[in-house]
Amino acid sequence: MTDAPFRILAVCLGNICRSPTAEAVLRATLPGAEIDSAGTGNWHVGNPPHPPAIRAAAARGYDLAPLRARQVRASDFHDFDLVLAMDDDNFADLTALRPPDARAELRLFLDPLGGGAVPDPYYTGDFDGVLDLIEAGARAWADQLHMDAAISPKAR
Repeated sequence: MTDAPFRILAVCLGNICRSPTAEAVLRATLPGAEIDSAGTGNWHVGNPPHPPAIRAAAARGYDLAPLRARQVRASDFHDFDLVLAMDDDNFADLTALRPPDARAELRLFLDPLGGGAVPDPYYTGDFDGVLDLIEAGARAWADQLHMDAAISPKAR
């Protein structure tokens, strides 16, 4: 086993609401891991997260302001250990982009909680509800990853 940190990529549609929120929450929950986020679409590349997402996260102590949107790349499946899609549409887009020799595992963000989608607050306006789901999902991933490491460490 190498000393390289576990690397996680959170992915949503535009990388301005759900995935940057997940990036900040996962960083706080898994301080030893390297966390990034991206979007399947390219229309927000270089932009900061959506202002209501920044405000909702800041109210809970997460700083999204320095983050900038980027589009997911096929190479991300070689650079990360785990790619987490926010919903089934993101999952399908990522499955289509995923190279055959990818090393990253592709999962839904809420899989450890039984699956389901993290709704897009850009359309619903429920930024606090999304934060609740993302915090619960991040805690569940932290528990699962710590359990997996304790049972059978994987060489990275």
